[in-house]
Order: sequence, then structure tokens, then C-alpha cells
Amino acid sequence: MANFEQLGIRPEWCEILKHQGIAVPTPVQERSIPVLLGGRDIIAEAQTGTGKTLAFLLPIIQKINVSDRSPQALIIAPTRELALQITEEAKKLTANDDKLHVLAVYGGQDVEKQLRKLQNGTQIVIGTPGRLLDHLRRGTLKLDNVKKLVLDEADQMLHMGFLDDVETILRELPHKRQTMLFSATMPKGIRNLAKNYMKDPEDVKVSSKSVIPINQIRQQVLECTDRGKFDALRGMIDTYRPYLAIIFCRTKRRASKLNEDLREAGYESDELHGDLSQSKRENVMKAFRDAKLQILVATDVAARGLDVEGVTHVFNYDIPHDAESYIHRIGRTGRAGGTGLAVTFATQHDRPELARIEEGTNQKLTRIQWTSEGPVASTGAARRSINSQDNDERSGGRSAGTGSARRGAGRSGRSEGGRGGRGSRGGEGGRSSGRSGGRSGDERSAGRGSARSSDSSRGAAGQGGRGGRSAGRSGDERSSGWAGRSADKRNSGGRGPAKSDRRDSRRGR
Repeated sequence: MANFEQLGIRPEWCEILKHQGIAVPTPVQERSIPVLLGGRDIIAEAQTGTGKTLAFLLPIIQKINVSDRSPQALIIAPTRELALQITEEAKKLTANDDKLHVLAVYGGQDVEKQLRKLQNGTQIVIGTPGRLLDHLRRGTLKLDNVKKLVLDEADQMLHMGFLDDVETILRELPHKRQTMLFSATMPKGIRNLAKNYMKDPEDVKVSSKSVIPINQIRQQVLECTDRGKFDALRGMIDTYRPYLAIIFCRTKRRASKLNEDLREAGYESDELHGDLSQSKRENVMKAFRDAKLQILVATDVAARGLDVEGVTHVFNYDIPHDAESYIHRIGRTGRAGGTGLAVTFATQHDRPELARIEEGTNQKLTRIQWTSEGPVASTGAARRSINSQDNDERSGGRSAGTGSARRGAGRSGRSEGGRGGRGSRGGEGGRSSGRSGGRSGDERSAGRGSARSSDSSRGAAGQGGRGGRSAGRSGDERSSGWAGRSADKRNSGGRGPAKSDRRDSRRGR
């Protein structure tokens, strides 16, 4: 197999790839890069997770004229999350070149900030169809000098109804350009698009084997209501007792809020998102790698490329928008030959995203539901009941937030979600007296508390993802470490065992 330099990538870019731990091209990279460096159009049929982002980014970056600050490459992606992920990869490649600028353009972002960056000059623009079209209509994005066009996840753009917007954008581009189309499938609409807007494209089709071993990851969809999410999450954590877990949220605000709720409920957690300073991010990552944290609450972009040994569980608290995001999220577990468990929380309103994920990964995900007895297989009747509850919640105007009952009314309505569950932990039973709908300490002990009582069986229920590591710990060691840690610290009402105790519990590492 050829290396990147043999494919035509310049040595300085190969060095950057080596520093990122990337030495061997994937099949789609090996077949696409020489074609793209030669200037030909390409239609690449490749599944998500096969390394196609680098397949088009490397040839583009190598061909950019840094002395010209106008947009020279346009990359169109169906979702904000995917646009941000591509942008993050491009910025990692160009971090040492202060003359090469990359900009993400998507909805929900400060338009004025985008305008300033466009005015200052950027050679690579990565965006979603709607916001790109908005800038074109405003006259704030000039595409006269674009020489490279990428349509990534083209089939998703078709399914999401963006094809008309995409064609409008294509008509604004110079006729003389190189077009790259990447798609997991090739439906008729995409074939017609290629026929109308591409010149003698090279067809590249690679096997669907992903560079992320999702076949080693047990995947489940937990069907729930918005308001039931937080209780279900706590129940899953207490049941499976992960050694290390990453919980994904859609926004920085939701990640911060969920982390706050988890910490108040007694879990060792911290947050990772774009608002953190570099030093704070590094401190959080060090604590997580050293297993001083059990749970990391993160956004997609912050966790992109995150590689931590020992992550046994991934929880998609907010469902990802597309298969690309899904694969990169769950790929944080099941590393180095280990196994892992990925649980995606889904309400009835998440069905379109769930359908895209299942289509993009070519699999049907197992449905489960959370009960007081633990996770059980989902049934049609139970699903209808959940949907009915979800509709009642929404029609009643209650906001789900991240807990089962939110803090909106001065915390008085919080009966089960966060501190409300602490009445039986650490002698704080008096806290429940002023909370409407609160359960007594005995009721709580009989409910979710029962799921915590069988520590020995719970330790075995976790995904022993570290089993393949030479320095891995046994199930008993894990049970005496994090398995005991979560329960002990909540029972004591404190922040977990002393640091010396945690160090003792980790000496087997």
C-alpha cells in the first residue's frame, strides 16, 4: 500500500499527518487523492467513517494559492455538525500556515462575525446550503474565483430537501472548476446532479468498511420523552457503571447544563466544549485520561479526534443529525480491540435523524426503554405510551432542558431529576419536603435505588473495553474503583472518595 507522499502529498503535509497519528491512507484516500491532484472531477461512493474528509481536503489545501485571499474552494455539507467537523480537520492541517484561512458558514451563528471574516479574506469556505445561499443573496460571498467544489454527503442533502439550494449555488460558480462529489449512496437525484454539473468524472467506489470499528460497539437506541431523559441517563449510568463515559450534547449550553446537573446529582463529571480556554480544556482532558473523572460531557466539535483509552460507554444525550456525526461519536469507545456500548437517546421527534443514521450506517439499531427495573426491550405499546407522554409534555408548554423537572420555578418543582434524588443519600432527606411531587426517601430507595443495590452484578454489566489492554484492570478492580465510586460518593452526599482512595483504586492501571 502506498503512503501519502507516494500519492503526491507534499512532505510538509505528510509530517502534519504523522503528528496526528495518520501514516497509512485508507482505500478511498488511496484511490481519490491521485485523481484529484491530477485535476479531474470525481464521484466517490464511500460510507461514512472511511476517511473521505482527508481524501478531498489534502488535495485542496495543497493547491491553494495563499497569496490570493479570495475563496478558492467551496465545501458544501448537509448539516452544521458536519460542516464544523470538516472545518476542524482543515484547521488542524493548516495550523502552521498563518496565510491559509478556513471559515465555517452555517445557520445559528453570528452573521456579523461571518461577514468580518469573509471581508478579511478566506481561501476555503465550508458551509451548509441555506446559509451559503443567504450570503450569496446578500452579496457577501463571492464565488468568482472558486476552483474547487466539494459536495459532501450528497445523498443526505437530497434526502433533506437541499438539492434545489445546492443547484442554485452551483449556478453561481465558475464553469471552469474541479467538482468532487462524495456520497454513501448514489440515488437517481444525485446521479442527475452529477450528469448536469460535472465533466467526465472518475468513478471511485470503495468497500463500506469503516476506519472506525463500529462492529465492535454494541449500539442501542433508548426511546424516551424529553422530560424523562435525565432520569433515564442516571439510571443507565448506575446500571452499567461505566469505567469512563462520554456524553454528547448538541450545544455548548446544553453540555454545561447537563454537566451541572450531573455534578449536583453526585457524579464525577466535567464538560468539554468550544467556550473553554486551552488550559482549561487540557486540564479537563488530563483529568479524564487519568480517570479522575468518570464522565465527560462534550459537544461534537470539542470531542472530534478525541482518543482516550478505556472509554467503555458513549451516551448520545442529544441525537446526532447525521451518520457521520454518529459514527465519530460512538467511535470514541471500542478502541484498541476493546468493546464498547453506545446508547442514543431518542424521542419521537428524533425519528428523521434516527432514520438517517440507520441508513448511513446500514443497520437497524436495537430499541430499548428505561424502567424502574432497568433497561428493557422496547415494545409497540410502550412506544405509544412514550409518544403520548411526549406530546402531553410539549402541548403543556413544559420545557425539557436536561432534567426530568427543571429549575424554572426556583427549583421547587424538581422531584426526581437532580438533588431531588438525594434525599436518601447523605442524610439529606429533609430536602424533599418542600418540593412538589417529590418522592420520599423510602420510595426513591425502592425505585432507582434498587438498581444500585446489586453492585457485583452491575460491575459485570459494564462493557469491559479495557480487556484487550496489557495493563487493563479486571472486572473486580473496576467494580472497586468507579463502580464503588459512583455509589459511595452519592451515598455520602460528597464529591466521591478522597484522592488517595482513587489513587489506590487505580494502581492496577
